[in-house]
Formats: sequence, C-alpha cells, structure tokens
Amino acid sequence: MRSYTLERCHEFYKNYISDPAMTYNIYIYNKEKVDNYYQNKVLDTKRRFFAICYNNKVIGEIQLKRIDFVNLCGTLSIHLINDSVKGKGFGTEAEQLIIEYAIRELGICTIYADAVHRNLRSIHILDKLGFEHLYDDDILSYYKFSVD
Repeated sequence: MRSYTLERCHEFYKNYISDPAMTYNIYIYNKEKVDNYYQNKVLDTKRRFFAICYNNKVIGEIQLKRIDFVNLCGTLSIHLINDSVKGKGFGTEAEQLIIEYAIRELGICTIYADAVHRNLRSIHILDKLGFEHLYDDDILSYYKFSVD
C-alpha cells in the first residue's frame, strides 16, 4: 500500500474496468470526475485512502471510510483495477494491511464491510479475514470485524 496521490488516482481510473460482480454499469474515465472524486472523497478527513501497487503500478484502491474516532469504528472498501489482478492475493493482503493500520495507527476497534451478494470472491475474503456476517438486505451482505 502506498499513499493515494492525485496522480495515482488518475492512473487507477484511467485503467479501471468495472466489475460485473459489483455493478452492471460500464465505467468511462473522465478527468474532471476523478479530480472531484479525489477532492471530495480521498481528501475527506473521515477517510484513509491508499493505493494498492504492484511492480510500481496502481492495481487498486483501498480505504477506511466513515471513520468515527469517538466510537472507534470505520468501514472498509476496496476496488481492484480489473480481473487481471484478481484471485492473486493482492486484495486480501491489502485488506489485512488496512485492518492492521486501522487498529495500530487509528485505534479502531470495529471495522464494517459490505459486499454485493453476487460478489462471492469478496464475501469469501471477508470470511477468511475473520469478519462476522451480520445481515443481508436485497443487494448487500453486511459484515463486522471486532478487535477483542
């Protein structure tokens, strides 16, 4: 994981292909939209964003969002660039690292996550990392990771 600069954000989204396991919408790169995304999301003080890099290329983004420093909780979110980097352990390793970061650096005790029902890979990783399944709605499954 590396700091998520504006340059890395653009590198990610220039090559991003939306995953049909998450959405059926096709993504089309737009410089202005990525600039706005970076300003409004990445720089938000209730979020911590990182670039997932391999061989000096950005292959994903990961964040802890909705950070609540009073209740010591936040929500995990991850996106990998395309199918060529999925199933190789990059996402799992990045999720492990951000969990460690949240606990050690931010003092977070509870991390929430969600996954689209059809995104079986993401659900498998959340289970593997020790997230507890909380409930489902029509679209998502919700999870919680707690520090003992």
